[in-house]
Amino acid sequence: MTLGRECSALVLVDVQLDFLPGGALAVADGDAILEPLGSLLAADRFSLVVATQDWHPSGHISFASRHPGRRPSDHIELHGHDQGLCPDHCVMDTPGAAIHPRLPQPAIHAIVRKGTDRDVDSYSGFRNNWDFEGHRRPTGLAGLMRERGVTDVYLTGLARDVCVNWTAVDAADLGFATTVIWDLTRPMNPGSDGRVRAALTDAGVRIADSRDLV
Repeated sequence: MTLGRECSALVLVDVQLDFLPGGALAVADGDAILEPLGSLLAADRFSLVVATQDWHPSGHISFASRHPGRRPSDHIELHGHDQGLCPDHCVMDTPGAAIHPRLPQPAIHAIVRKGTDRDVDSYSGFRNNWDFEGHRRPTGLAGLMRERGVTDVYLTGLARDVCVNWTAVDAADLGFATTVIWDLTRPMNPGSDGRVRAALTDAGVRIADSRDLV
């Protein structure tokens, strides 16, 4: 797979301390992607590198602690859609919300923060989840990419079956040629891999490994 650097963007989805081993909502083996991600960034193969960052206010709607009697992994209905509940995580201005320091910060051109509305969650880097009016509001990531002339989007990060999946499906839906770099993601639930592959393929998303990138 040959990259056209001038029109390609790399998205690092939520590579934050709270999603890595030892964090509040850790993805198993998530730290295994850090070194190869660093190498990919050092290779300077993309015209735009964007990191998404969960950036929740305290008492965020996705936190089980906000819902008396509920526990992490419980589900509720929120604005007419299913909402999974989590431990408090990636609270703005806390250490757990930080992008992992092993990633070379100068190689990241922009950071897009999501989940900043106390009453709306956001899995995708492109669009928030549904609000009380039934809308999924844009985060600004698509506009940034279009301003930079990006046509091809490559996705890495955490977690494969949640935020990477949602971001990839939205990217394809918004008209970008979209590829998930599978070996540079990790799932929250390893048993979800077959379902995620099928969903990505159905959405027109390509699946590749980092060794396939030329």
